[in-house]
Amino acid sequence: MMKIIDCVQGSPEWFAARCGVPTASNFDKLVCLDGKQSKQRTKYMYQLAGETITGIQEEGYQNANMLRGKEMEAEARQLYQLISGLEVQEVGFCLAEGYGASPDGIVAEKGLLELKCPILATHVGYLLSNSLPSEYFQQVQGQLLVTGREWVDFFSYYPGIKPMITRVVRDEKFLEILKKELKEFCKELKEVIKKIK
Repeated sequence: MMKIIDCVQGSPEWFAARCGVPTASNFDKLVCLDGKQSKQRTKYMYQLAGETITGIQEEGYQNANMLRGKEMEAEARQLYQLISGLEVQEVGFCLAEGYGASPDGIVAEKGLLELKCPILATHVGYLLSNSLPSEYFQQVQGQLLVTGREWVDFFSYYPGIKPMITRVVRDEKFLEILKKELKEFCKELKEVIKKIK
C-alpha cells in the first residue's frame, strides 16, 4: 500500500523522508535496461546504509543547467496542464514496501507526470526521438511500481520551442524484475545496517 508523505520536494522534510530509502531516481543503480543487476548496486546500498545510521543524505551533484531546469518546473507543469486539459496534483514523497518515488505530479485517476527542462540541444533530441529517453526508463517504471499507477506522461520543456510529451505505460515484465530486485536489495540493506550499527 502506497503512503504519500506530505512535503515540498527539495525541502528538509523531503530529504528526511527519502533518507536511507531506495528511490526511483536511483533504480538504474539496481537494475540495468536489460534487467541485469547494476554494477553500482553495492555502492548504492552502502550509501543508503550510511544515510540510515547518520540521518544525513548527501546531496548529489547539481550543475547550473540542472538548477535552471528545477526553476522551470512550475512553468512546465502549467503548460502541460494547458495542453493536456488535465489537472496535476503535486506530491512530496510516495513510499511503498520500503522504497519510494517523487513524481512531479499525480494526474487524473491513473496517471503521473515526469517533467524535464533540459538544455536546448537535449530537448531538440527528445523532440526528434519523440519517445522516453532510455536514461529515464528505470525511474519512470519505478514511479509506476511505487504508486501502482498505469501511465506516466513524460514532458520535456524548453521556452520558445514546442514541448515533447510521450505517454509511458507499465512494462510488467521489467516491473516484475525490478520488484524482485528491490525486495532482495531492501533485505540485504537491513542486514548491512545491522552489521554497522
